[in-house]
Amino acid sequence: MRTKLGLSLTAVAFAALAVTGCNSVVQEKVAPNTLVAAKVADAPALSAADPVWARAQPLAVGLNDGKNFGGTGKTTATIKAVYTADTLYMLVQYPDATNSQRRIPYQKQADGSWKKITDPADKGGDENVAYEDKWAMIWPIDNSIKGFEEQGCAVLCHTGQGKPYGNKYTPGPGQIGDMWHMKSVRTAPWGFVDDQYVDDTRYDAKASPNAGRKSDPGTPGGEYNAIPLVGGKPQFMNKDGKPANAGGTYYIKRGDEVPFVDNFKPGDEVASHIANPLTGDRADIKAVNSWNNGVVTTVLSRKLVTGSKFDVQFDPARRYPFGIAAFDNAAVRHATPDDALFMVFGK
Repeated sequence: MRTKLGLSLTAVAFAALAVTGCNSVVQEKVAPNTLVAAKVADAPALSAADPVWARAQPLAVGLNDGKNFGGTGKTTATIKAVYTADTLYMLVQYPDATNSQRRIPYQKQADGSWKKITDPADKGGDENVAYEDKWAMIWPIDNSIKGFEEQGCAVLCHTGQGKPYGNKYTPGPGQIGDMWHMKSVRTAPWGFVDDQYVDDTRYDAKASPNAGRKSDPGTPGGEYNAIPLVGGKPQFMNKDGKPANAGGTYYIKRGDEVPFVDNFKPGDEVASHIANPLTGDRADIKAVNSWNNGVVTTVLSRKLVTGSKFDVQFDPARRYPFGIAAFDNAAVRHATPDDALFMVFGK
C-alpha cells in the first residue's frame, strides 16, 4: 500500500469561448487528471472495437510503486468513458507484458504427489509469483472520504498493522468508497468486475482480517471456492481434462467441475479454485476482459444509478473523484497514481 502522499492537484473543468467567424463555439477544457465521459445515444457493445470509443477523449494515467511489470513496478493506464441516459461504459487498457493467470495452481510432482505453487517469500496474503492480473478503482460515495481529493487512494492505505503490506480502510466512520475489482481468473470468466466497497473497519486477525475491504451483498459463498486436496489429490478438475499449462484454464467455472481423475504427468498444473457467477448487488458491473499482445483490455458497463448504499450514484451534473490501481501477478502490491483522478460528464 502507498504511504507516499501525492501533491494536491486542482481538477476543476473550465470552459473557454472561441469565436470563429459569426459562430460561437464553446470548447470544454479539463485538467490533465480529469476523465470526460462522452454522451452517446446508443449503448456500445462491450468491445474495444466498437467505433463509439473514437468519440471518447482518453485519459493517460501513470501508475507506479507496484510489483512486477517487468521489474519496473509501473505501467500507464489509458481510460475512456461514454454514457447513455442510464448507463456508464468504460474502456480500461494498460501494458502488461505477461498474461498472469496462474493463480496458486496445483502442480503434479515427480513422485506423483500434488502441491500448490506459491511464492516462497509470501508471509501472508502477499503472493507475487503465482497470482492473477487484476485492476481496481475506488470511488468515494457522496465525497465522504476525507482527504481523498487531495491525496487519492493513499488516504486509505495503512502500512504494517499485522500484514506484510498493510491494510486498506477509510479514515473514519461514515466514510465509504465504492470499489470496482477486476479479477482476471475469478470474476472475469463470468463477465463481471467484482462490485465491492471499503469502509473504516480496522484490521483484526480474527474479526476483520481484510480490514475495510468488503463485498457488496450477493453471491452467497463468495466469488470463488478453493479446491481442497482429498487423499493427496485435488478434489475436482475441469471437465475438459486439460492441464492448465497445456491448453486448459487456471480456473473452473461453476458447473464445469468433475471428480478428479489423475491422468496427468509430472509438471502438469490444474486450477485450485472454482469461479462462481456473481449475483445481486455484487453483480452490478458487467465486463469483458482480455489480454492480447502485451495489453490488458477491459470494457465494462454499470448503471448510473443502482440504488445501493454501497455504490457511487452518478449524476451527470457532478464531478467524481476516483483512483485506479493495476496488479501484475500480485495479490496486493499494486501500481497507483500519485494523486486523485476525476470524472466529469460531457453534454
